[in-house]
Amino acid sequence: MLLKKNLVIGLIALALSAYFIFDLQRYLNVVFFQDLYADHPRATAAIYFLVYVTATAFSLPTGALLTLAGGAVFGLTTGVVLVSFASTVGATIAFLFSRIVLRDWVQKKFAHYLEPINRGVEKDGAFYLFGLRLIPVFPFWVINLLTGLTPLKVRTYFWVSQLGMLPATVVYTNAGAELAAIEELSPAGILTPGLIGSFVLLAILPFFARALVGGLKHRRIYRPYSRPKRFDANLLIIGGGSAGLVSALIGAAVKAKVMLVEKDKMGGDCLNTGCVPSKALIRAARVIAEAGKAGELGVDVAKPKVDFPRVMARVHSVIDTIAPHDSVERFTGLGVDCIEGEARLLSPWQAQVGERTISARNIVIATGARPFVPPIPGLDEIDYLTSENLWEIKELPPTLMVLGAGPIGCELAQAFQRLGSKVSLVDMLPTVLPKEDPDVSSLVRTRLEAEGVEVLLNYRTAAFQSENGAHRATLESTSEQPETSKVVNFDKLLVAVGRKANTSGLGLEELGIECTPQGTLEVDDYLRTTFPNVYACGDVAGPYQFTHTASHQAWYAVVNALFGRFRKFSVDYRVIPWTTFTDPEVARVGLNETEARERDIAYELSVFPLSELDRAIADGASDGFIKVLTVSGKDRILGATVVGAHAGELLAEFVTAMKHNLGLNKILGTIHAYPTYSDANKLVAGGWKRSHAPARVLSWLEKYHRWHL
Repeated sequence: MLLKKNLVIGLIALALSAYFIFDLQRYLNVVFFQDLYADHPRATAAIYFLVYVTATAFSLPTGALLTLAGGAVFGLTTGVVLVSFASTVGATIAFLFSRIVLRDWVQKKFAHYLEPINRGVEKDGAFYLFGLRLIPVFPFWVINLLTGLTPLKVRTYFWVSQLGMLPATVVYTNAGAELAAIEELSPAGILTPGLIGSFVLLAILPFFARALVGGLKHRRIYRPYSRPKRFDANLLIIGGGSAGLVSALIGAAVKAKVMLVEKDKMGGDCLNTGCVPSKALIRAARVIAEAGKAGELGVDVAKPKVDFPRVMARVHSVIDTIAPHDSVERFTGLGVDCIEGEARLLSPWQAQVGERTISARNIVIATGARPFVPPIPGLDEIDYLTSENLWEIKELPPTLMVLGAGPIGCELAQAFQRLGSKVSLVDMLPTVLPKEDPDVSSLVRTRLEAEGVEVLLNYRTAAFQSENGAHRATLESTSEQPETSKVVNFDKLLVAVGRKANTSGLGLEELGIECTPQGTLEVDDYLRTTFPNVYACGDVAGPYQFTHTASHQAWYAVVNALFGRFRKFSVDYRVIPWTTFTDPEVARVGLNETEARERDIAYELSVFPLSELDRAIADGASDGFIKVLTVSGKDRILGATVVGAHAGELLAEFVTAMKHNLGLNKILGTIHAYPTYSDANKLVAGGWKRSHAPARVLSWLEKYHRWHL
């Protein structure tokens, strides 16, 4: 590295010396090249053409400078012709060089750029390249290299590139010609109409290009449909779950005319089958666990008896208590027109609900997601459970197999084990909670196994069999372990392997609204789908399937839908927290160690074990820790993971700090009540501060204080 640095410095010094020794500055003026062009027009044009082609082919960042020079020396007309063909020929050479010679290097070097370009070319073909040339989302030379790895034909690449780059070529060449026409360095000589006009063109070129591409794209996608002259609503929302309800609330708050269509229960999965009922069940299970530990506190209690029907009755009572918050009556009172039925899109502005056709200027799709059921042989023969129908069971299953060791699987496996079921938790991956760091997953697994859950990892479920009312699953190992296969007998099966976006039955295929490979709707940074007036938010849009993220997205979708003509807001995913409600709880925001290493992000780690927190010791809840990732040498927080009692509540302070760019010094400088769990946040910040104590200053302070003894 040092040799390369010295070599570069030496070459720069040599070039500067040659510049002054040989008086090369006399050639670096427009008059010299203009005279050369006047004496030898063809030779000068040919040399310029070759220089431009070479610079572009080798991806040198000199395009703008050479284009200005072309206008200054050759004038507008000749300059445009030379630059247009030279830039296109050079770009095509780079394109071919990448395709034939540099394929592996380009794929490795620019992998993060390659996926969106491949997706764009596959979706829009030549028009996507045309848009990139007009509005360069990526640097021009990167486009040249990466498009070489796409299926675009060379001929198509050439003419589309030339056409797409032509507006910028004309504007920059004109600017060069006008700059060369300056005769004197005075206000009158500089502020000529031509020069002022050229700078105005340079300024408006990006806006013109965006408007042109947007207009062409708008015309392409809306051409088959007839736009209504009048609309029934400003906003039509399809789906009455978390995303849909928050969308309706925001729309009504700004006095828009809002229509909300829901085919099932208001409140969606979170209220009726997800967050609310699961937390009510977990609360009952936690009471059982706490009663089992009462002896540790010197309190003798009889062994608790679980009345499962009453447990489930309370679960439904909790749902009924919260339901009015999401009810038709409440939202009707807020001014939302709530419609019961199933909506199907007829056009970008119209949807059919029963026999009724509704028109709206903007549409928000918020249809949520449902449990994903894998295609395993024999599964259809079993009356299996998911997070949707689990709440209908009346009896506690003696044995329960939980398929999937993600957050839902771990939460419910622990809850049913505590309530009295014998639970087997099965997953083909090597860890529970695979998105968390290994130490986090290990702690949760240890607790699950300590409470009696049979945790079977690295096992793929090959088939299910049912015979005389008895069920069993055949598992096959996905790694090298003593038992290559295993059989699990069970009374009930809970499938918890993930969720699938609800996109079917909406008419999306007929309209050509795109979906991602993950099955969610394809949306841009403003949550717009294929049609700019059709938005999506919540689980159906992804990428995070959390209730609070759905609400977060809803604000962006509605504000952009209603006010996007004035200003649009790109959705902010920088600080997304989540909590898994196992015992101990796992809460996280931002990066963890695994993600930081995968992205090659340098970090410092600060860890505080809850076994050293006074309140946790007093409560007998000292399992867990807090760990915070910070920028190396600074207190800026990259991410925080909290494992332990009340982890979800403790995380909020780190979420606030990251959202508002507050570092660990600010947390350390904030008074925390004692003795509380939140004091752990201050203690982990204190640990970071001690590791960054100025050793030299402390050494001098020690000498100073000893001198004053």
